[in-house]
Amino acid sequence: MIRQYELVERVKTYDPKVDEDALNRAYVFAMKAHGAQTRASGDPYFSHPIEVAGILTGMRLDGATIVTALLHDTIEDTDATLDQLRALFGDEVARLVDGVTKLSRLELQSDRTRQAENFRKLVLAMSEDIRVLLVKLADRLHNMRTLHYIKEDAKRRRIARETMDIYAPLAERIGMQDMKDELEDLAFDELNPDARASVITRLDFLRGEGEGLVPRIAAGLTKTLADAGIEAKVMGREKKPYSIWHKMERKNIDFEQLSDIVAFRVVVDTMARCYEALGVVHGAYSMIPGRFKDYISTPKPNGYRSIHTTVIGPEKQRIEVQIRTEEMHAFADFGVAAHWHYKRRDGSP
Repeated sequence: MIRQYELVERVKTYDPKVDEDALNRAYVFAMKAHGAQTRASGDPYFSHPIEVAGILTGMRLDGATIVTALLHDTIEDTDATLDQLRALFGDEVARLVDGVTKLSRLELQSDRTRQAENFRKLVLAMSEDIRVLLVKLADRLHNMRTLHYIKEDAKRRRIARETMDIYAPLAERIGMQDMKDELEDLAFDELNPDARASVITRLDFLRGEGEGLVPRIAAGLTKTLADAGIEAKVMGREKKPYSIWHKMERKNIDFEQLSDIVAFRVVVDTMARCYEALGVVHGAYSMIPGRFKDYISTPKPNGYRSIHTTVIGPEKQRIEVQIRTEEMHAFADFGVAAHWHYKRRDGSP
């Protein structure tokens, strides 16, 4: 569990002017409000809002959002009132906590409500203040990370199905690919554990066969670009088991036919450099026909921008290469939350 001073220090690393007093008061208030309540794991209930706040500090969200995360269950689960929160923490925090509480109450009705309707209501709620939805998504992510502690099979499956049908698509809708991938994979582990285990077994075998392959390919791409005068950060990232399985099912192909189990991200400083890097990659390696997409000139509906291409790269492996700027990379990881993440990493106010 993140300690009080640790949480404050996390926020101060990207927002030195944050209201430390508000963070400290919210931490203590929520700890006292939740009192002796416990979670299915047996941990103090208060560990949950702390972890939710921790997830949001990873996105570099503002102090009001972190305070909201600490307080987000107090109206629903304790004797605290909205008027009390407004008096202690101000109108902005009270409004955000109220928004999260309304989403939680909607969630409790999900058994009696069509999921498509839930989706629409949640999207409408997000349009009022996106931070409400970010807290709710972080809340769901931590609940999914601890889902295995719930003893009732039917309850676990209901929560996992709701996550797959409502929350993962919402995360995708606002560009939060990492969160979407993790939510889907955690739900997949509950809904189809045998299929997930099969994919993991194949991934383990592939890692054993190609030990050190990903760093070698990344180094090869980096050198190829550097030789052409392009400075770039190159990272390889393995897809989540659900993403792999879903693609196999959707395209009706075998694991061995997948070319993008690991995607290599090439991050450069400007948009013009993206296209220069693309020319270098295509000049050095054979391109796979039909596997090129330019999401910079034509972004995805959620705002995602990047160039995707598949080539026979270093080590003669079919690899997917994604080329983008730092700002595009921040959006690819954090979606709408990149507004805070990128600005603060860049040193902007």
